[in-house]
Amino acid sequence: MIGAKIRDKRKEVGLSLKELAEKTNLTPGFLSQIERDLAEPSITSLRKLSEALGVAVFYFLMDDLHKNPVVKKGEGKILNFRHSHVNYELLSPDLNRQMEMFKAELEPGAMTCEEPLCHPGEEVTHVLQGKMLIIIGDQEYTLEEGDTIYYFCSIPHKIVSVGDVNLIFISTITPPEF
Repeated sequence: MIGAKIRDKRKEVGLSLKELAEKTNLTPGFLSQIERDLAEPSITSLRKLSEALGVAVFYFLMDDLHKNPVVKKGEGKILNFRHSHVNYELLSPDLNRQMEMFKAELEPGAMTCEEPLCHPGEEVTHVLQGKMLIIIGDQEYTLEEGDTIYYFCSIPHKIVSVGDVNLIFISTITPPEF
């Protein structure tokens, strides 16, 4: 399902596999496998693809873009990656808004990405459970349950779960990036 959406969006924007590979630093062969659902992209690869294709990551994961403004508990779109220690749940109803909200859960020691990433916009993150190390540029902040941080996403950033229990947090981003 993800592969078909990536292929359709690639064709819609008029890119060949080779051109998309050049924009993402992924190989044409790997992209072909993703498009045929023979390989599952990592969160990092999916972020590269979404940036190159001009859509949010969740665009590829949404079954349908509904117009209901309510997202009931447990009904948010879940994003799980094989071999990843991070789970995401989209808490906003769709990606056709000016902002998005998601909940993330990281196992102890897990991180949102290997290398800090940046994207346009602003983000506010609130810790629901656990202990978070957030690296923003050359600054490091430790947050615990109930703490909140606001930052500009154009500064490379990443989150690490540094506690003994799973880190659970919610983030709101504008404009939608995920």
